[in-house]
Amino acid sequence: MRKDEHPDGVPLTDEELSALDAHWRAANYLSVGQIYLMDNPLLRKPLEAAHIKPRLLGHWGTSPGLNLVYTHLNRVIRRRGLDALCIWGPGHGGPAVLANSWLEGSYSETYPDVSRDEEGMSRLFRQFSFPGGVPSHVAAETPGSIHEGGELGYSLSHAYGAALDNPDLLVACVIGDGEAETGPLAASWHSNKFLDPVHDGAVLPVLHLNGYKIANPAVLARLPEAELDELLRGYGHDPLHVTGDDPHQVHQAMAAAMDTALDAIRGIQQAAREGGPARRPRWPVIVLRTPKGWTGPQTVDGLPVEGTWRAHQVPLAAVRDNPDHLAQLEAWLRSYRPEELFDDQGRPRAEVLACVPQDRQRLGATPHANGGLLVRDLPIPALERFAVPVEEPGSTLHEPTRVLGDLVEGVMAATADRRDFRLVGPDETASNRLQAVYAASGKAWQAQTTSTDEHLDRHGRVMEILSEHTCQGWLEGYLLTGRHGLFSCYEAFVHIVDSMVNQHIKWLRTSRALHWRAPVASLNYLLTSHVWRQDHNGFSHQDPGFVDHVLNKSPEVVRVYLPPDTNTLLCVADHVLRSRDYVNVVVAGKQPCFDWLTLDEARVHCARGAGVWEWAGTEDSTREPDVVLACAGDVPTHETLAAAGLLRRHLPGLAVRVVNVVDMTRLMPQDAHPHGMADSEFDALFTPDKPVIFAYHGYPWLVHRLAYRRTGHANLHVRGYKEMGTTTTPFDMVVRNDLDRYRLVMDVIDRVPGLGARAVGVRQAMADARTRHHAYIREHGTDMPEIADWTWSG
Repeated sequence: MRKDEHPDGVPLTDEELSALDAHWRAANYLSVGQIYLMDNPLLRKPLEAAHIKPRLLGHWGTSPGLNLVYTHLNRVIRRRGLDALCIWGPGHGGPAVLANSWLEGSYSETYPDVSRDEEGMSRLFRQFSFPGGVPSHVAAETPGSIHEGGELGYSLSHAYGAALDNPDLLVACVIGDGEAETGPLAASWHSNKFLDPVHDGAVLPVLHLNGYKIANPAVLARLPEAELDELLRGYGHDPLHVTGDDPHQVHQAMAAAMDTALDAIRGIQQAAREGGPARRPRWPVIVLRTPKGWTGPQTVDGLPVEGTWRAHQVPLAAVRDNPDHLAQLEAWLRSYRPEELFDDQGRPRAEVLACVPQDRQRLGATPHANGGLLVRDLPIPALERFAVPVEEPGSTLHEPTRVLGDLVEGVMAATADRRDFRLVGPDETASNRLQAVYAASGKAWQAQTTSTDEHLDRHGRVMEILSEHTCQGWLEGYLLTGRHGLFSCYEAFVHIVDSMVNQHIKWLRTSRALHWRAPVASLNYLLTSHVWRQDHNGFSHQDPGFVDHVLNKSPEVVRVYLPPDTNTLLCVADHVLRSRDYVNVVVAGKQPCFDWLTLDEARVHCARGAGVWEWAGTEDSTREPDVVLACAGDVPTHETLAAAGLLRRHLPGLAVRVVNVVDMTRLMPQDAHPHGMADSEFDALFTPDKPVIFAYHGYPWLVHRLAYRRTGHANLHVRGYKEMGTTTTPFDMVVRNDLDRYRLVMDVIDRVPGLGARAVGVRQAMADARTRHHAYIREHGTDMPEIADWTWSG
């Protein structure tokens, strides 16, 4: 009921106000109980030290504000019949969200042993931040959550990702004032310039300013209201303020703000969907100012607590040992009047539940927070439409990502009606040769346009913003609510999201162990404009280390692929786009690259993950090799095959085996990764006792780390990037890092027993070629003809 429907001008009747306040008090009581109690949950007897947890963990300060938001979201969802999701941004708001999901019944439905009665309440309390229990923050274990609350900065971008292509969904997002200071959150305010009111849902940010972080005042909380208004209006929002510490006044103000915001959202969407003028709307934002640790202890040991940083975690820290603290805790708990909130069996009373929605409209039960329930298989066109013909290995060249762009355009076209696929990236779609996608969808854009703009589209599904954090957050929110996507990025700069991918991997690992969470589409990275072909941009653009970072993480979740040519990239892309519950990293070049494998050959090679290319090595395949040339990545494969050709010409009696690796995790032991090879398989491929010269795309020590337990590890010599970057020619990049064909031949001569003395002339010729190269590029500014015009001779 809105303000104008009440004769006294307030949005809540006395009965509604009483019910909302009862729900809020119940949630506060349950939040405090989780932090402190392991027994006597309803205080049926005087509180004793034995009822208190031995280790007090958790965060109280943000909980009463989150409880207020949850309570009022319940009201508007129920009253308006909304389909809603909430992202809980404040770092350790676990007690509040757990309390509310238990009150509404969704928690007990998910975890039947935590029943909605006194026994279940006791378990709810005991499990919180307890060995074998649940985390202190909102996590994968929390029903209704798609957001890991342990690290700050990502809530708003997750919220917008969830709203994309969800036209009937309201995504509320509570932003803590500490989180509001982070770079990722600051950039994500601009997401409203990409939100389409026709095809997308709405995001309602709730900026919760309780004044403090762990130990310091919060910046936005100390801004005068007028200055904060200017900031939020500059971001494109209309702020609605709710301020105070009197619960009844705050309830009325919050109800009014929620009604005003939702009326505004409904008006924006209705106008856009009825063909109104195409202009960027100003979306509402609620600014909620309440004291930190509201309704908790005013003072402890003579020091102020409520409304200060001291309320952040555990306000009463010595409850088991200090009788005064114990008495103060009991008084605090009883101040919520639990006997009014819970019946004799410990169940919430009817008044407490009067505002709670039903069934799937409950925030803890929404399927949008368990996206695997909603995800559909992605319609990927047949690869034969896009594969390049290969009559002989190395006889033609293509730009792998340009061909991949045709496939992505096909996927985008196939999902035009269902709208469940997005391509995101930081202003690099065309730079990364994926611009074919624009034939199926333009770039999402709601801000001003000019006559010189290209491919901007108010309804577009290509998302570009020069903030890798925001791209990552959008895509995570999109995937976790049941859709598909691809993140294209320059290889060197994907490191910006290192910490974000950490959290997503942890989320996936945890959710895999939860029977009730259904698998979601994988988070897929395409890393291109890579280290070996950033010779024009120079050292600042050269860093292949994201692969190392990802392979440190949970092996059941992470996968890394380095396709050596166009058809292999198509096969890898088809695989990762169909996969579930993984983080897939695909590294591929955008510059012209030799085509080595037909589509059928590429499919078989990708299925193996690593295999011998018999056509590239010694013709007599019955001989045991004298040396193995291994490679992973497009440029290392090119140089390895060039080295194999040199060896064939100059040392025809040498038995050479060429092994190409597409799936880097195949190098790991079988017990360390699901894709790992058995020792017998590894030894058969690489031999247990012959030299292995491995040309690798990234930092050499990664290959050593993955293979260190193998029998022949002592014979493994890896060449890769070693931070010798600069602005130079393409071939000079590999020479500077000793990954070039001449160095690889020299490595073979140095490491095959008995070969050094017999091949001294060949080694000298290889060293001379490197010397000629240095002189040539300094005179001509380009690579030698023998390099630039090289082709595979077979």
